[in-house]
Amino acid sequence: MTPTLTTAASQTSSSELNTLYDMVTDGGPLMIPLALCSVVALTFAVERWIRLRANLLGKRAHATRVVEAIREGGISDGIEICERGATPLERILGAALKYAHAPMLEREKAVEDMGNREVRRLSANLQPLVTVAMIAPLLGLLGTVWGMIEAFSSIAVRDGLGNPETLASGISQALVTTAAGLAIAIPTQALYYFYKSRIDGFARRAEDGYQELSLALVGVSEGGAS
Repeated sequence: MTPTLTTAASQTSSSELNTLYDMVTDGGPLMIPLALCSVVALTFAVERWIRLRANLLGKRAHATRVVEAIREGGISDGIEICERGATPLERILGAALKYAHAPMLEREKAVEDMGNREVRRLSANLQPLVTVAMIAPLLGLLGTVWGMIEAFSSIAVRDGLGNPETLASGISQALVTTAAGLAIAIPTQALYYFYKSRIDGFARRAEDGYQELSLALVGVSEGGAS
């Protein structure tokens, strides 16, 4: 009795250890494009994680440093700091400073154009995440439909219902692709919204920085006039 229980336990343990591998291999050929989708999603997720860090986008401290430079040394000092900086926020503020003596509407237009350009550049590599989040569930559904077609076709060839275990096994394998597609799409979609929120936060910081810069420019203009 004991050897039988030991054998059963070892078989159960082996089955549990190989479950994930068996699921992947039983998913069929559509697991290959799903695996490619996961690689693409992971690649762009890591790239955006690195690129959308606050230090690389521009913190509030960057804007404060530019404003203090303007108040202490004038517009030329502010432009010099923006040109030395490599953040999108400093480029936007630099565009404002280059039009410091232009009419207000012209300066705001220059800042708006530069801001839109920077946001588009930051959002460009989010599109692959959206694409993967849309395609992965569809590939999973296609794999499920294809697998069920094969399962029912095998039963039809064997006359009547055939062996119910064959049907259950075929459907189980077909559902693997749907599970894989959703497992890829859900975190990819979540990452897209997470990175989009970072870009939106940067846009708000840029707007606040420009408002602070505008007040500093008014003070500099009044000081020069006096």
